[in-house]
Amino acid sequence: MTTDLRVLAESEWACWYGALDLAFGGVPEAPQEQELWRDLVELDRSLGVWDGDACIGTTSAFSFRLSVPGGALVDAAGVTMVSVAATHRRRGVLTSMMRRQLDDVRALGEPLAVLTASEPVIYGRFGYGAATLQMKADIDTTRVRLSVPAGTDDVRLRYAAPADVHAACEELYARRVAGRPGMLARRPGWERHGLLDPESDRAGASSLQCVVAERAGELVGYVRFAVKPDWNWQGPKGAVHVRDIEALDPAAYAALWRFLFDIDLTSSLVARSRPVDDPLLQLVSDIRRCDITVRDSLHVRLVEVGAALEARTYQAPVDVVFEVADAFCPWNAGRWRLTGDTKGASCARTEDVADLALSVRELGAAYLGGVSLASLAGAGRVRELRQGALAEASVAFGSDVAPWLPHGF
Repeated sequence: MTTDLRVLAESEWACWYGALDLAFGGVPEAPQEQELWRDLVELDRSLGVWDGDACIGTTSAFSFRLSVPGGALVDAAGVTMVSVAATHRRRGVLTSMMRRQLDDVRALGEPLAVLTASEPVIYGRFGYGAATLQMKADIDTTRVRLSVPAGTDDVRLRYAAPADVHAACEELYARRVAGRPGMLARRPGWERHGLLDPESDRAGASSLQCVVAERAGELVGYVRFAVKPDWNWQGPKGAVHVRDIEALDPAAYAALWRFLFDIDLTSSLVARSRPVDDPLLQLVSDIRRCDITVRDSLHVRLVEVGAALEARTYQAPVDVVFEVADAFCPWNAGRWRLTGDTKGASCARTEDVADLALSVRELGAAYLGGVSLASLAGAGRVRELRQGALAEASVAFGSDVAPWLPHGF
């Protein structure tokens, strides 16, 4: 098979995007979705593989800034739109795209690459580790009650057209980013992602609604949601579907959830893609009736081990030498000494004896503080070579709050 891997040209967009649609089932997205992605996609970071006139492989990357432990925003390539035509599977097409893409990411000086996986089993062999989880709650609001903190009644709620308040909501979101690893600092244009609401995706639910929370005239929270009406012989049993919810303090957060629980003619609430330590879990009266499930979310790949480990801080002093295996990006392989604490870190190559042995995939999984090195060691994926090094590093890599990706890309 002779193929041509090249940077996407403007004239090739329709063919390239059509190949992506076909690989994901062949059902075209709504026009407004296609328009959004066309505006957001960076053509010079998009690759296509061509077999003659046919596009048989696609991938792209967004230029992101990712929050890491300590609150810094780190340059990260947001890998997206990866596909291989069913006619060309198992011929090295994906490997060739991943190779070129990671080389390009390194050349741009981005220490991290991140992605969300349609099938998580795919990307481990390229050095990506599942670093965050997302929670889904399907709550029986007829049986579950909320216990709200003091000050909740002082929060004023009002409906607002989502587009009318999106600028203020984006400002509030931006204030939240540094406080939780895994969140993305949204670049101009990405605010449209939260407003995307094609009728074809509603499945019988309402158009997107928005309620804002205010105190003394200042915005302190917002929620975007839809209501799906339903009825049976006994009466109404509609469902509230939460798109996203943010607040600056516990009272505002609780006020928004209380509103969602009390919407007339509904008996359930579905919230997807929430952090696994969501304070909602501490507000509800009966977690068993919240039908909690979790799944992987953001996968992290350290493109430059030294720069990536220096970019974050550590919640306890650490001085450890890693023996890193990285077959796909061999410039990372070898021994690295990490020294750091809550104020900063340094990471450089060393000839010193290794304390821990692991692959770059494990470093990616542990990087945001949501997966402990100790748990990876328990699975046989990290080896302790110096007694005590595992506990030291595992504590240091942790995070006070669970890392979380608020939305896909």
